[in-house]
Amino acid sequence: MDDWIDYYDSTHTIYVGKLHRDLHFQVIARDIIGYIPAPDAVVLDYACGEALSAARVAEACGKLYLAEPAPGVRGRLIARFAPNTRIRVRSLDDLRKMAGQSIDLAVMNSAAQYMTPDELDSAFAVIRRLLKPGGRLVLGDIMRPEVGMIRDVIALLRFAAGHGFLRDALIGLISTALSDYRQLRSRIGLQRYSEAEMLAKLAASGFTASRAQVNIGHNPWRMTFIARHAL
Repeated sequence: MDDWIDYYDSTHTIYVGKLHRDLHFQVIARDIIGYIPAPDAVVLDYACGEALSAARVAEACGKLYLAEPAPGVRGRLIARFAPNTRIRVRSLDDLRKMAGQSIDLAVMNSAAQYMTPDELDSAFAVIRRLLKPGGRLVLGDIMRPEVGMIRDVIALLRFAAGHGFLRDALIGLISTALSDYRQLRSRIGLQRYSEAEMLAKLAASGFTASRAQVNIGHNPWRMTFIARHAL
């Protein structure tokens, strides 16, 4: 995961422009809000990235913890949300020091593909300890073994066409093909799981889970899972 952390802490080209970046986080915030169980809920966004629309999520809950491994990104989060009393920024190590059973909802979106299987198991253990009885983990944007990069490209182009940045998306795809992201993806790869594999992995970590009907974000070929403590 360290190479990916360094990548996201750099000046990268994962978004084709400002509109793409802003819409990406707006859609994720909207989808996360749909899972918040109550206005006073405590929510954890695990490996949250830039979380540009986190203020919208915070308006829908009592407290929002943004946990981010990349130190540069984390510093920007702290600066951006310092005035917001509902938002707290944490490192992943900080989560190990938080009180157990203190979170109503944990969200891990578009992060599992960058983790080794052991790193993901460790993250599940931390989240399971933090969740209150009855709390939920929403695990989003899981990549499937049978779905290749072309589906990601189609999903992006559809999203772009629907929101007015198709030209930028086409240019951005060319830039990405020549970028460090493509080189990293080729060299390290991204973790993929079938539905059965992820359900088994969650069960082994002490969760009962099911696949959601709709994925978080704009890519319909990826999967989201909803997990609870196994009794």
